[in-house]
Amino acid sequence: MTERKVRVRFAPSPTGPLHIGGVRTALFNYLFARQHGGDLVLRIEDTDSTRFVEGAEQYIIESFKWLGIQFDEGVSFGGKYGPYRQSERRHIYKCYVQQLLDDGKAYYAFDTPAELEAKRAEIANFQYDARTRMMMRNSLTMTEDEVKRLIADGQQYVVRFKVEPGQAVHVDDIIRGDVCIMSDVIDDKVLFKSADELPTYHLANIVDDHLMEISHVIRGEEWLPSAPLHVLLYQAFGWQDTMPRFAHLPLLLKPEGKGKLSKRDGDRLGFPVFPLEWRDPKSGEVSSGYRESGYFPEAVVNFLALLGWNPGTEQELFSLAELVEAFDINKCSKAGARFDFQKGIWFNHEYLLHKSAEEIASLFAPIVVGYGVDEPMSRITKVVEMMKDRVNFVRELWPLCSFFFIPPTEYDEKTVRKRWKADSAQVMSELCDVLNGIDDFSVEGQEPVVMAWVEEKGYKLGDVMNAFRLALVGIGKGPGMFDISAFLGREETVSRLRRAIAVLK
Repeated sequence: MTERKVRVRFAPSPTGPLHIGGVRTALFNYLFARQHGGDLVLRIEDTDSTRFVEGAEQYIIESFKWLGIQFDEGVSFGGKYGPYRQSERRHIYKCYVQQLLDDGKAYYAFDTPAELEAKRAEIANFQYDARTRMMMRNSLTMTEDEVKRLIADGQQYVVRFKVEPGQAVHVDDIIRGDVCIMSDVIDDKVLFKSADELPTYHLANIVDDHLMEISHVIRGEEWLPSAPLHVLLYQAFGWQDTMPRFAHLPLLLKPEGKGKLSKRDGDRLGFPVFPLEWRDPKSGEVSSGYRESGYFPEAVVNFLALLGWNPGTEQELFSLAELVEAFDINKCSKAGARFDFQKGIWFNHEYLLHKSAEEIASLFAPIVVGYGVDEPMSRITKVVEMMKDRVNFVRELWPLCSFFFIPPTEYDEKTVRKRWKADSAQVMSELCDVLNGIDDFSVEGQEPVVMAWVEEKGYKLGDVMNAFRLALVGIGKGPGMFDISAFLGREETVSRLRRAIAVLK
């Protein structure tokens, strides 16, 4: 038998922003496809018209564009298996619904919501299945003429899959092995609704995977309970030979480790759970995104790849190409993966360190301009070289670096009490004279002259440098003092010293 080409799909519903768990699922599909020389398909599952949200589809596409996860075919990419929006495939699904009805593997059900609710109240843990279906209003309990009349009269109905009890249903799962359940616990799922003439997820999913020749279905663990039903549907259509292999990824858990990760966790602890910022079109509520929060897309991808998958080595930093090479879906965990958002921040810091000062400066420059500072890129780059190892995000540079561009207008009171001594004004005045006498104001030109002066005068080096830093920075933090003064230049350095002397006395 010829081995099938690897074809996987990511099939989100356009019901709102893309959750970070969905991003990880798409990433694992991407890595698996690339590793096996296969195709990654983007399919939009929009059969639930009541939950459709305007702008969600474009949001999904833009998210993957930002992350660098490329699809081979699908919505907005084209391909020979289209259309790739399920709402545009309703004519296809009707044929397969009819096939199941004709084969006696599905049936019409006319039960109203009120009738179903009454039955739930009457029977504890009610399930529409082989034990209860003959109590209900459906084509199994009605004559053929009655069914035809109801349909002709425009009576709304659903088509339910007829699950035969007593079958052992096996799901071949790459991560979890053989998962077996009895068909008795599976209810007669709704496959089609006459109200909107659209199939439900269960039917559309199976038909599309078959027609699009999907070889592997890699999805979140939350979909595992539906897998046995999907196996039964493949069998009902006689498609056993083309049934994809399943792989159900571990859940993403709350940072504390218990329960599924939700947006509320991000709101509570201050981290994004969406790749891009999202504005709810109805409420106007804005939810933060990784892009707008200052994360690098490569860092987000690297972070997500190691949630529920382990390469088996000590390596943590992977480029996308390295992930493709190292990825092994068999090494995915069965247990849930704790969403350690602090680790995500660590990844961003590491990627920031690995980027050149020029690249970071290009991202930092608009922030500098936003504060009304006009500095050449060469000087912004020098500041970045000195300071980038101190931050996790580019946006954090300005609070640490603003003193390079704007002289302090006030001085930290705590630092003043601790660092500005009784003789600091006198000593700083002398330092002004020393600095004015230095021709070469580079770090190498200043340092030996100032150090010699401190030693000659018998001053404590720490006292001199602490007061010097306070005068130039306004607080007791920053890089080496001669790095700061060399950047500022003689005129600005002496000006800041004299202002501190005047203000602090």
